[in-house]
Amino acid sequence: MEKIEPQEHLENTLEEGKTVTSLEDTNNEGFDYQRSKLLNRRLDVRIIPLCCWLYLLNFLDRGNIGNARVLNSETGDSLLQKTNMGADGYAITVTLFSIAYTLFEVPSNWIMKHYVRPSVWLATLLGCWGALTLGFAGVKNYPTVVVLRLFIGIFEAGFFPGIVYVITIWYRHNERAVRIALVIAFCNLAGAFGGSIAYGLGKINGTAQLEGFRWLFIVEGIITILSVLPTLLILPDYPARAKFLSADEKTFAEDRLKERGGGYNQEHASRKEILDTCFRPRMLLHYIAYIANVVTQGSFTFLTPTIVTGLGYESIQAQLMTVPPWVVGFFAAIIVSYSADRFNARGAHITAISVIGGAGWLTAGLLGGNHKVQRYACLCVAAIGSFPAAPSMTNWVTCNTPSFKTIAIAIAIHNSSAGVGQVISQWIWRSSEAEKGYPTGNFVCASCNFFVAIVALILRLKYARMNRKGVKDSQGEKRVWSY
Repeated sequence: MEKIEPQEHLENTLEEGKTVTSLEDTNNEGFDYQRSKLLNRRLDVRIIPLCCWLYLLNFLDRGNIGNARVLNSETGDSLLQKTNMGADGYAITVTLFSIAYTLFEVPSNWIMKHYVRPSVWLATLLGCWGALTLGFAGVKNYPTVVVLRLFIGIFEAGFFPGIVYVITIWYRHNERAVRIALVIAFCNLAGAFGGSIAYGLGKINGTAQLEGFRWLFIVEGIITILSVLPTLLILPDYPARAKFLSADEKTFAEDRLKERGGGYNQEHASRKEILDTCFRPRMLLHYIAYIANVVTQGSFTFLTPTIVTGLGYESIQAQLMTVPPWVVGFFAAIIVSYSADRFNARGAHITAISVIGGAGWLTAGLLGGNHKVQRYACLCVAAIGSFPAAPSMTNWVTCNTPSFKTIAIAIAIHNSSAGVGQVISQWIWRSSEAEKGYPTGNFVCASCNFFVAIVALILRLKYARMNRKGVKDSQGEKRVWSY
């Protein structure tokens, strides 16, 4: 039976040997918090840096087509110009890529949970999309772009939910959010690095008779392929297979996760547990809110260079000017995620930053085509409401799944919702509105951020009420629902 705790994040205080007055502290007097802290330090060195690096590569590849779209367009050497692809063709290409994400995330996590070890599965996905990215450097026409991008989406789809599932295998419920935040925050660094890399490679346009965008895919493809072997050798699958742990440490690593879900579990969930995870109203609110949040994320991922170019910067300079909003998002994500987990207040934090982000998009839309400096500042403000919400939204789902057996499914469904948001983001930034400052794109993103804020507040109140009423999960067990 679950124990009620007034403050979920107890890792720091308990591990330092301080007294915490809570039922969890009372009922777990025999738990060795110092030993758990030492284990986390070892895991943090082995798992988190690698996962951050791999997700950075994942996001670099996801966004490189946005950089390639406008890179060296002044000389007629951009991806669109060399493949005779129009703005609508680009939107269709990225839409199909996003649909692949939506369709293949759940099957990917299912395969990893039941049939293939995490290190092997993630390395396979990594190698496949790396090879396809390298092949992307040779594209000559629009059909080739569509086909390659579709297959890249298929192989990339399961990567992030796979990483989140690995974190739930190794870390306790109140230790995951900051780790997930660190991983997700690296997508902000990927946006910054992606713009910097594109800026540098745009300068060597024409070298070896290759356009700058081709060098972009070559460099990022090679780096991705070279990361396959370290993934196989370093990433631990689950405690029972961890060669760096003793038999006693393996037992401790498994036992400490039993309290509130997590760990490696191949048990099949019941039909009721699966249906509740997929269709229970509160879970649908999580998924729908994430769709709205990803509309703003997708706007940054696929269209930031286009948006910045619309502010009057040339294509190469625009790559460099995309960096500051991503850097703002990176630091905001770390700070917000730590605070949300530390104070068990995910709903409140998501609501606050979504309002800030919505204000940024709304102001940019109201300013119109002029006021370019002010609109660029609004883009930086909007970054606070886009990516920083994702870590807390993701961890909120893992803490509140209707059954511990369906954590992997919930993660995959939640992240597959991102595909829908990405599709929407492709069609709201209309080239014909560039001179007007993209009002449709800005107003849609503002509406999405405000919608996320409202849903987060509703869920916060919902979980407080569920805790007061002692609502049980789909297995009939009492739970402490996270705020």
